[in-house]
Amino acid sequence: QVQLVESGGGLVQAGGSLRLSCAASGIIFESNAMGWYRQAPGKQRELVAAIASSGSTKYGDSVKGRFTISGNNAKNTVYLHMTSLRPEDTAVYYCAADRSWVGLLSYRADYWGQGTQVTVSS
Repeated sequence: QVQLVESGGGLVQAGGSLRLSCAASGIIFESNAMGWYRQAPGKQRELVAAIASSGSTKYGDSVKGRFTISGNNAKNTVYLHMTSLRPEDTAVYYCAADRSWVGLLSYRADYWGQGTQVTVSS
């Protein structure tokens, strides 16, 4: 059974850094596009970052230059390294995976994790 398990969320101060991890089972990282979405209270879910099997990446406008997505093929794990965090980054962050780049970016990912809370204080 395919599972995506996020970890690394927590409370950080504005300007701080945090790294989220998504451990995948049942799928191979290099054979899928993977990414992170987030949803804050009162807001719709938005794409944060995505990485294709080729290594190509895409970032939401609000996180460009601050967040970095990467993967470890051996561990079937994708990471989201977040720096210069802002209070508006506060949200539940969800890991997602799809066999296609288009599928992942279209909010129609095949698989989703349960989410991990990130809270950035002022």
